[in-house]
Amino acid sequence: MSDLKTCSINNRRYLGNKYKLLSFIKNVVKENCHGIKTVADIFSGTGAVASAFSKEILITNDLMYSNYLANYAWFSAEKYDEELIKQIIMYYNSLKKRERNYMTENFANTYFDFNDCSIIGFIRDDIEKKHKKGEINNRERAILITSLLYAMDKIAKTCGHYDAYIKGASYDKHIEMILPLVPNDNNPENRCFNLDANELVHNIYADLVYIDPPYNSRQYCDAYHLLENVARWEKPDVIGTAKKMDRKGMKSKYCTKDAAIVFADLVANLNCKYILFSYNNMANKGNGRSNAKISDENIIEILKTRGEVIVFSENYKAFTTGKSDIKENAERLFLCIVKDGVKS
Repeated sequence: MSDLKTCSINNRRYLGNKYKLLSFIKNVVKENCHGIKTVADIFSGTGAVASAFSKEILITNDLMYSNYLANYAWFSAEKYDEELIKQIIMYYNSLKKRERNYMTENFANTYFDFNDCSIIGFIRDDIEKKHKKGEINNRERAILITSLLYAMDKIAKTCGHYDAYIKGASYDKHIEMILPLVPNDNNPENRCFNLDANELVHNIYADLVYIDPPYNSRQYCDAYHLLENVARWEKPDVIGTAKKMDRKGMKSKYCTKDAAIVFADLVANLNCKYILFSYNNMANKGNGRSNAKISDENIIEILKTRGEVIVFSENYKAFTTGKSDIKENAERLFLCIVKDGVKS
């Protein structure tokens, strides 16, 4: 058991991850927001920003089911049996499978070799069987799936996303599940959602709502379709060289020309004291797909409908898909001090 590797919440490669900006975000909140007891991160991704507010009541949400499971693993108040999780992960790491299953039939020798696909497929089936039999609860299921996704991401032959796999690569690393160091004493009022953010905000209140939507036309369900496939485990048909499933219901409107309209609707329906909007200054940089969908002028105009707006900026080196020559991007935080409090 001493050989079991562990991971923290930041051990995932993820486009737009704000882990390196947590001190910037926390300082802006500390110096400008008062009486914060509840924080809602409504585009939470893998949960990096939410983790910075673990002392508050947390509401997390993401449109992708794989991210919802990660958030449920890290932030849910449901208790889990750490010893049981360790034993199951150790069993999975001892497997030497060569059987055919959904993963081998669709993904062998692409992102992973045949053997790793065989093991991944077996593990994912087994997690569902254990859950249906009542051997593991919802949180334990989420922890095990999250562990599997982290392990897959570490060895996948990609550039950090799944738009394509590296052809001709040697499969020098093999699947090894790791133990997520998730707390067992989260706030009992924490809640995790898997909804469209614009629908969710009609039904929640938070002192601070943090908003970090997609910036451009790159859909996250396209970049992480394989991990989403394994998380959902509906075993759909996949097509094309990249082996993508049908993703129609997973598309974000924030990646389209209607982004500003959707954002205005979101802001109009927020129930909160403070709105903290994170957005990158890519409006006039990079290629067409990288261009930001909402201009600074639109952001400020929309936020001003709810209160006073203050803008903060910090430069950082972004994680891109490897096709951009931009060395540094300025991440901006648009803080709105809501004038009317709760929107009726």
